[in-house]
Amino acid sequence: MSSPVPVITLDGPSGVGKGTVSLRLAKQLGWHTLDSGALYRVLALAAVRHSLSLSDESALADLAIRLNVYFKAVPALDTTHVFLAEQEVSAQLRTEIGGAMASQLAILPAVRQSLLKRQRAFRQPPGLIAEGRDMGTVVFNDAPVKIFLTANPEERAQRRYKQLKQKGIDAKLDSLITEIAERDNRDMTRTVAPLLVAADAEVIDTTDLSIEQVVEYILQQVSRKIDS
Repeated sequence: MSSPVPVITLDGPSGVGKGTVSLRLAKQLGWHTLDSGALYRVLALAAVRHSLSLSDESALADLAIRLNVYFKAVPALDTTHVFLAEQEVSAQLRTEIGGAMASQLAILPAVRQSLLKRQRAFRQPPGLIAEGRDMGTVVFNDAPVKIFLTANPEERAQRRYKQLKQKGIDAKLDSLITEIAERDNRDMTRTVAPLLVAADAEVIDTTDLSIEQVVEYILQQVSRKIDS
């Protein structure tokens, strides 16, 4: 029996560097990436376009199954372009409203189940870096390398503020701190696949670490757990 395709899971709340770390790892290893949070953001955007209520679980689950979405990583720019029905929607997904809507969808069991198979289909050779909130606990619970990234809320809000400003999106730091706290609470207290640290995950506090330091540490784990 052949060994499964290796997976690195990167879980944690928003603003801890999951996206950038994922892309840097993909560039170093030549692996595929999965931004699971973007799937929920795309679904939220599609729901708005189809005039669906975010409380209509059945309709949303059906829409999730039919969702025409794909990703195109651009490691040189530390970003991923997201396409919905052949239209790039990357900028629309990165608003705080989009994040809040995605978080609301993530608590719906039928929606999560519809997206589960799609997420697992990203597991293709030579390997996958999967980032999200339940990658190591639910979606890829057999992953040989599991990482949980964290950082203090103020630092996370500052990072998010800088990201939005760089993209020309208006934001207020106080509002971001409040929104991050509210989203953390939703993600950690939801009944389905809450944000948790997997029992076999390595926890990395990125508050005072550079992206390079985080990536190097994870590559050491890959060398020890996968390449050895």
